[in-house]
Amino acid sequence: MKIILILFLSYFIAFSSSIQEDIWWKGESLITFLDKHKISKDIYFNLSKTDKELCSEIYAGVKYQILYDDNKKVVQILIPISEQMQIYIFQDIKGMYTLDIVPISSQEITATMSVPITYSPYQDIISTTNNKNLANEFIRAFKKSVNFKRIQKGDILAIKYTQKVRNGRYFGVPTILAAKIEVNGRANYIFQNKKDKRYYDFKGRSLTSVFLKVPLRYKRISSKFTQKRWHPILKRYRAHLGIDYAAPSGRKIFATADGKIIHKGRKGGYGKTIMIRHKGGYKSLYAHMSRYAKVKVGQWVKQGKHIGYVGTTGRSTGPHLHFGLYKNGKAVNPARVLSVTKTQLRGKAKKIFISYAKKLKNELNKKPTQNLNNLKLIDFDLVYKMAIKG
Repeated sequence: MKIILILFLSYFIAFSSSIQEDIWWKGESLITFLDKHKISKDIYFNLSKTDKELCSEIYAGVKYQILYDDNKKVVQILIPISEQMQIYIFQDIKGMYTLDIVPISSQEITATMSVPITYSPYQDIISTTNNKNLANEFIRAFKKSVNFKRIQKGDILAIKYTQKVRNGRYFGVPTILAAKIEVNGRANYIFQNKKDKRYYDFKGRSLTSVFLKVPLRYKRISSKFTQKRWHPILKRYRAHLGIDYAAPSGRKIFATADGKIIHKGRKGGYGKTIMIRHKGGYKSLYAHMSRYAKVKVGQWVKQGKHIGYVGTTGRSTGPHLHFGLYKNGKAVNPARVLSVTKTQLRGKAKKIFISYAKKLKNELNKKPTQNLNNLKLIDFDLVYKMAIKG
């Protein structure tokens, strides 16, 4: 029943005037949001510890939707917290509000585009697809290996990528599976390895230069990362967008990599929190601290810099560090990134990768796409039908 309600909300978003879409502003909290819309804050306070932490994942700039009835009373609210999960607030049959964390209904498309440069790679991608995030990802992927100033008119760019679509529009950051850019007719390639999700050249040499370290000495991992796990008893999806490292109060916490501190202060259920922006589109989060070290917002820190101490502030049942990692705003599994240290594939892994890269290379080298209109407009009826099938 809950899934059907969400699907109907998606339908009304496209066709109803009672839907309001807004942007989550920086500094807004779920508590102030509920108060502003005259919804009891108890629906938050009655949540589990894990769900309260998930409510802290709302990020500034995300678009959310509110469905009103004819009397301008809130019926449903959908607030994304990641590309997989969202906060769902709705009225039950008794007219009481309930809050749940549910999967986002979306379609993932895979597309390949190939066009000659007429102005610049960035502008040509946007002109072709209306997808600014795809243009940003493309530039970021080649930034270290290509001199864009030397590109000439007529050079070819090609991209194979996946992109989520929600309510008939692009949603989240696309994933580039493979890409090509010519510089004076000479082709440069990148390929994403299926196993570790890092970029390599055709010879299996890593093009991803971010190396992260575990931010503290810990006793054990008390809670692992999961994007969307079905709870067999609760019959609901639950997510934990980070790793919880159990450690005694007062133990030192260190920066996982070089970067700039962009947040220092309380952050909802996370309590005392520090966030650091790193190169490569990464951002790290350190939550439930007891206190901070001598650092400040705007400060650049080196990997291993002491930034705070383990604690149990916020919604926490015991001393631990909740460590979150984000890539271009999307929560990723820190264990996967932290464990990858190789700079070149070898042996069987290299053989498998090169075989896969050959297929992608052939796709990228096809003639420039003639009909590109389908990359610009996604049919909402198709998205809706796919959501119902899911």
